[in-house]
Amino acid sequence: MTASERPIQIIPSVLPADWAAMGQCVKDLEAAGVDRIQFDVMDGNFVPNLTFGPELIKACRKYCNVKFETQLMVSQYNSETMLEQYVDASKGPNGERGVVIAHVEANTHLHRVLGRIRQLGGSPSVAMNPHTPMEMVKNVLDMVDHVLVMTVNPGFGGQAYIPTMLDKISQLRKTIDERGLTVDIEVDGGIKANWTISQCCAAGANCFIAGSGMFAYPTLKEGCDDLRRVAQEAREGKVLPTPS
Repeated sequence: MTASERPIQIIPSVLPADWAAMGQCVKDLEAAGVDRIQFDVMDGNFVPNLTFGPELIKACRKYCNVKFETQLMVSQYNSETMLEQYVDASKGPNGERGVVIAHVEANTHLHRVLGRIRQLGGSPSVAMNPHTPMEMVKNVLDMVDHVLVMTVNPGFGGQAYIPTMLDKISQLRKTIDERGLTVDIEVDGGIKANWTISQCCAAGANCFIAGSGMFAYPTLKEGCDDLRRVAQEAREGKVLPTPS
Protein backbone atom coordinates (compact mmCIF):
# COMPACT_ATOMS: atom_id res chain seq x y z
CA MET A 1 0.00 0.00 0.00
CA THR A 2 1.60 3.25 -1.15
CA ALA A 3 1.55 6.52 0.81
CA SER A 4 -1.43 7.83 -1.17
CA GLU A 5 -3.43 4.72 -0.26
CA ARG A 6 -2.74 4.85 3.47
CA PRO A 7 -5.33 6.80 5.47
CA ILE A 8 -4.47 10.23 6.81
CA GLN A 9 -4.52 10.12 10.60
CA ILE A 10 -4.63 13.06 13.00
CA ILE A 11 -3.08 12.18 16.36
CA PRO A 12 -3.02 14.83 19.08
CA SER A 13 -0.35 14.82 21.75
CA VAL A 14 -1.81 15.53 25.19
CA LEU A 15 1.24 17.52 26.35
CA PRO A 16 -0.58 20.89 26.05
CA ALA A 17 -3.68 19.58 27.85
CA ASP A 18 -4.79 20.36 31.39
CA TRP A 19 -3.11 17.42 33.10
CA ALA A 20 -5.41 17.72 36.10
CA ALA A 21 -8.37 17.03 33.79
CA MET A 22 -6.85 14.43 31.47
CA GLY A 23 -9.91 12.18 31.50
CA GLN A 24 -12.11 14.98 30.19
CA CYS A 25 -9.41 15.91 27.68
CA VAL A 26 -9.28 12.47 26.02
CA LYS A 27 -13.09 12.41 25.97
CA ASP A 28 -13.11 15.78 24.19
CA LEU A 29 -10.45 14.65 21.73
CA GLU A 30 -12.47 11.60 20.81
CA ALA A 31 -15.52 13.81 20.21
CA ALA A 32 -13.37 16.03 17.97
CA GLY A 33 -12.82 13.10 15.59
CA VAL A 34 -9.13 12.26 16.15
CA ASP A 35 -7.73 8.93 14.98
CA ARG A 36 -5.50 8.23 17.97
CA ILE A 37 -4.27 10.02 21.08
CA GLN A 38 -0.56 10.14 21.87
CA PHE A 39 0.95 10.09 25.34
CA ASP A 40 4.53 11.37 25.40
CA VAL A 41 6.25 9.36 28.12
CA MET A 42 9.38 11.12 29.42
CA ASP A 43 11.55 9.81 32.24
CA GLY A 44 14.03 12.64 32.82
CA ASN A 45 16.88 10.49 31.45
CA PHE A 46 16.50 10.10 27.68
CA VAL A 47 14.93 13.58 27.62
CA PRO A 48 15.20 16.36 30.23
CA ASN A 49 11.57 16.24 31.31
CA LEU A 50 9.10 14.12 33.28
CA THR A 51 5.56 13.38 32.14
CA PHE A 52 3.26 10.36 32.30
CA GLY A 53 3.53 6.87 33.71
CA PRO A 54 1.45 3.85 32.68
CA GLU A 55 -1.08 4.37 35.47
CA LEU A 56 -2.18 7.75 34.12
CA ILE A 57 -2.52 6.38 30.60
CA LYS A 58 -4.51 3.42 31.89
CA ALA A 59 -6.78 5.71 33.92
CA CYS A 60 -7.69 7.63 30.75
CA ARG A 61 -9.01 4.51 29.03
CA LYS A 62 -12.35 4.54 30.85
CA TYR A 63 -13.13 8.00 29.42
CA CYS A 64 -12.95 7.11 25.71
CA ASN A 65 -12.72 4.33 23.15
CA VAL A 66 -10.33 6.00 20.69
CA LYS A 67 -6.98 4.28 20.11
CA PHE A 68 -3.96 5.26 22.23
CA GLU A 69 -0.31 5.45 21.32
CA THR A 70 2.56 5.75 23.76
CA GLN A 71 5.87 7.26 22.69
CA LEU A 72 8.58 5.98 25.01
CA MET A 73 11.05 8.86 25.30
CA VAL A 74 12.79 6.91 28.04
CA SER A 75 16.05 5.13 28.78
CA GLN A 76 16.63 1.52 27.78
CA TYR A 77 16.27 0.48 31.43
CA ASN A 78 12.82 2.07 31.61
CA SER A 79 11.83 0.61 28.24
CA GLU A 80 12.71 -2.91 29.31
CA THR A 81 11.60 -2.94 32.94
CA MET A 82 8.24 -1.20 32.38
CA LEU A 83 7.47 -2.31 28.83
CA GLU A 84 4.63 -4.65 29.76
CA GLN A 85 2.92 -1.93 31.81
CA TYR A 86 3.11 0.55 28.94
CA VAL A 87 1.81 -1.97 26.40
CA ASP A 88 -1.10 -2.88 28.67
CA ALA A 89 -1.94 0.78 29.37
CA SER A 90 -1.99 1.53 25.62
CA LYS A 91 -4.48 -1.21 24.70
CA GLY A 92 -8.01 -0.49 23.54
CA PRO A 93 -11.16 -1.00 25.63
CA ASN A 94 -11.41 -4.63 24.50
CA GLY A 95 -7.68 -5.35 24.57
CA GLU A 96 -7.00 -4.13 21.03
CA ARG A 97 -3.37 -3.45 20.19
CA GLY A 98 -2.24 0.04 21.16
CA VAL A 99 0.70 1.67 19.40
CA VAL A 100 3.91 1.61 21.48
CA ILE A 101 6.84 3.56 20.06
CA ALA A 102 10.44 2.82 21.03
CA HIS A 103 13.24 5.26 20.20
CA VAL A 104 16.11 3.86 18.15
CA GLU A 105 18.63 6.02 20.07
CA ALA A 106 17.52 4.76 23.50
CA ASN A 107 17.56 1.02 22.82
CA THR A 108 20.80 -0.84 22.20
CA HIS A 109 18.79 -4.02 21.59
CA LEU A 110 16.04 -2.54 19.43
CA HIS A 111 14.97 -5.82 17.80
CA ARG A 112 14.36 -7.34 21.22
CA VAL A 113 12.26 -4.43 22.45
CA LEU A 114 10.13 -4.28 19.27
CA GLY A 115 9.61 -8.04 19.27
CA ARG A 116 8.60 -7.91 22.91
CA ILE A 117 6.01 -5.18 22.22
CA ARG A 118 4.27 -7.41 19.66
CA GLN A 119 4.56 -10.45 21.90
CA LEU A 120 2.87 -8.52 24.71
CA GLY A 121 -0.03 -7.55 22.46
CA GLY A 122 1.05 -4.09 21.30
CA SER A 123 1.63 -2.53 17.90
CA PRO A 124 5.44 -2.06 17.72
CA SER A 125 6.70 1.18 16.25
CA VAL A 126 10.03 2.98 16.12
CA ALA A 127 10.96 6.66 16.43
CA MET A 128 14.10 8.54 15.47
CA ASN A 129 15.37 11.96 16.50
CA PRO A 130 16.15 14.69 13.94
CA HIS A 131 19.89 13.94 13.84
CA THR A 132 19.35 10.18 13.34
CA PRO A 133 19.72 8.98 9.73
CA MET A 134 17.00 6.89 8.11
CA GLU A 135 19.43 3.97 7.83
CA MET A 136 19.18 3.46 11.60
CA VAL A 137 15.68 1.97 11.23
CA LYS A 138 16.16 0.20 7.89
CA ASN A 139 16.79 -3.17 9.50
CA VAL A 140 13.68 -3.12 11.70
CA LEU A 141 11.12 -1.97 9.12
CA ASP A 142 9.81 -5.53 8.79
CA MET A 143 9.07 -5.57 12.55
CA VAL A 144 7.08 -2.36 12.93
CA ASP A 145 3.67 -0.93 12.04
CA HIS A 146 4.77 2.72 12.19
CA VAL A 147 7.95 4.78 11.90
CA LEU A 148 7.93 8.14 13.65
CA VAL A 149 10.16 10.86 12.23
CA MET A 150 10.74 13.49 14.92
CA THR A 151 10.65 16.98 13.41
CA VAL A 152 11.86 18.53 16.68
CA ASN A 153 14.17 17.24 19.37
CA PRO A 154 11.97 15.38 21.87
CA GLY A 155 11.40 16.52 25.42
CA PHE A 156 9.20 19.61 25.24
CA GLY A 157 6.05 20.77 23.47
CA GLY A 158 5.73 23.96 21.44
CA GLN A 159 9.06 23.71 19.61
CA ALA A 160 9.70 24.95 16.06
CA TYR A 161 9.46 22.45 13.20
CA ILE A 162 12.77 21.42 11.54
CA PRO A 163 12.12 21.48 7.76
CA THR A 164 15.21 19.47 6.77
CA MET A 165 13.45 16.26 7.84
CA LEU A 166 11.55 16.10 4.53
CA ASP A 167 14.35 14.20 2.77
CA LYS A 168 14.30 11.60 5.53
CA ILE A 169 10.54 11.13 5.15
CA SER A 170 10.91 10.74 1.36
CA GLN A 171 13.74 8.22 1.68
CA LEU A 172 11.77 6.27 4.23
CA ARG A 173 8.63 6.16 2.11
CA LYS A 174 10.63 5.04 -0.94
CA THR A 175 12.28 2.22 1.01
CA ILE A 176 8.99 1.06 2.56
CA ASP A 177 7.24 1.02 -0.84
CA GLU A 178 10.13 -0.74 -2.61
CA ARG A 179 10.05 -3.50 0.01
CA GLY A 180 6.27 -3.85 -0.20
CA LEU A 181 5.79 -3.19 3.51
CA THR A 182 2.61 -1.86 5.13
CA VAL A 183 4.16 0.73 7.43
CA ASP A 184 2.74 4.13 8.32
CA ILE A 185 5.04 7.16 8.59
CA GLU A 186 4.30 9.51 11.48
CA VAL A 187 5.73 12.97 12.02
CA ASP A 188 5.87 14.76 15.35
CA GLY A 189 7.07 18.22 16.26
CA GLY A 190 5.88 21.70 15.30
CA ILE A 191 3.16 20.27 13.05
CA LYS A 192 0.40 22.77 12.27
CA ALA A 193 -2.39 23.13 9.68
CA ASN A 194 -0.03 24.99 7.34
CA TRP A 195 3.02 24.27 5.17
CA THR A 196 4.45 21.92 7.82
CA ILE A 197 1.77 19.23 7.61
CA SER A 198 1.31 19.94 3.89
CA GLN A 199 4.94 19.29 2.95
CA CYS A 200 5.29 16.28 5.27
CA CYS A 201 2.23 14.71 3.65
CA ALA A 202 3.60 15.39 0.17
CA ALA A 203 6.89 13.74 1.20
CA GLY A 204 5.10 10.53 2.16
CA ALA A 205 3.93 10.78 5.76
CA ASN A 206 0.32 9.90 6.57
CA CYS A 207 0.11 10.16 10.40
CA PHE A 208 0.42 13.60 11.95
CA ILE A 209 0.99 14.30 15.63
CA ALA A 210 0.01 17.78 16.72
CA GLY A 211 0.10 19.23 20.21
CA SER A 212 0.00 23.00 20.50
CA GLY A 213 -0.85 23.14 16.77
CA MET A 214 -4.22 21.59 17.58
CA PHE A 215 -4.93 22.88 21.08
CA ALA A 216 -4.48 26.49 19.87
CA TYR A 217 -7.85 26.39 18.09
CA PRO A 218 -11.06 27.66 19.73
CA THR A 219 -12.31 24.05 19.66
CA LEU A 220 -10.46 20.75 19.27
CA LYS A 221 -12.75 19.75 16.40
CA GLU A 222 -11.76 22.85 14.43
CA GLY A 223 -8.11 21.95 14.95
CA CYS A 224 -8.58 18.33 13.92
CA ASP A 225 -10.63 19.24 10.85
CA ASP A 226 -8.18 21.91 9.72
CA LEU A 227 -5.15 19.61 10.04
CA ARG A 228 -6.92 16.86 8.11
CA ARG A 229 -8.06 19.27 5.40
CA VAL A 230 -4.57 20.66 4.72
CA ALA A 231 -3.07 17.14 4.61
CA GLN A 232 -5.78 15.93 2.24
CA GLU A 233 -5.29 18.92 -0.04
CA ALA A 234 -1.53 18.19 -0.16
CA ARG A 235 -2.33 14.66 -1.23
CA GLU A 236 -4.45 16.08 -4.04
CA GLY A 237 -1.55 18.23 -5.24
CA LYS A 238 -2.15 21.49 -3.40
CA VAL A 239 1.11 21.63 -1.44
CA LEU A 240 1.71 24.81 0.53
CA PRO A 241 5.09 26.52 -0.02
CA THR A 242 7.63 27.26 2.69
CA PRO A 243 7.05 30.84 3.87
CA SER A 244 9.73 33.27 2.75
